[in-house]
Amino acid sequence: MTTILIADDQPLQRFGFRMLLDATPDTEVVGEAAHGAEAVRRTAELRPDVVLMDIRMPGMDGIEATRRILATGGRSRILVLTTFDLDEYAYAALRAGASGFLLKDAHPEELLAGIRAVASGDAVIAPALTRRLLDTYANRLPDGRATSEPPADPRWLSLTARERDILRAIGQGWTNKEIAERLVLSESTVKTHVGRVLAKVGARDRVQAVILAYDLGLTRPNPPG
Repeated sequence: MTTILIADDQPLQRFGFRMLLDATPDTEVVGEAAHGAEAVRRTAELRPDVVLMDIRMPGMDGIEATRRILATGGRSRILVLTTFDLDEYAYAALRAGASGFLLKDAHPEELLAGIRAVASGDAVIAPALTRRLLDTYANRLPDGRATSEPPADPRWLSLTARERDILRAIGQGWTNKEIAERLVLSESTVKTHVGRVLAKVGARDRVQAVILAYDLGLTRPNPPG
């Protein structure tokens, strides 16, 4: 059973999510929050597996709430819900440590699949959408240029040559299947490598690994046009 806290300032939105989740056998809504501060407090009290986090809320927004929740080192993971697929705040939420984001108009099965993925430790942003988001907001990163030179960063230096290849591939938004095909590896081997990379660099999931790849200059945004 996956436990869920719904954080959204719109009562009807919370009601709709609760109806869907309460009608699903393997999900349970354990609480609701109408703003960020309440989401932080309720998460500490209830320790849900997943927090469905709206971004734009009065007072403390979803970005700051995400940052504070994850700073506690608790078990709860954050799934951000946004109205627009390239909402300018979605990028900041990912930087704050959210495990991904979905659109509020996603189909019920997409929302449920996303919740299950986040609860199991995976990310829920499709690789292509991850790339599109980061390309759009790449100007927020320290350097938009890709480099083949190993960065003087302890996280990078901790990786083996193969693991560095895997991190670069993750930064390109490739799926495990695509990585396997391009690096001539089995998918199970790729999955093992990805797990080791995430552990070594301290990334919670693939989304954070993609951001790290940009931070280290291992990949760069697509050229405009």
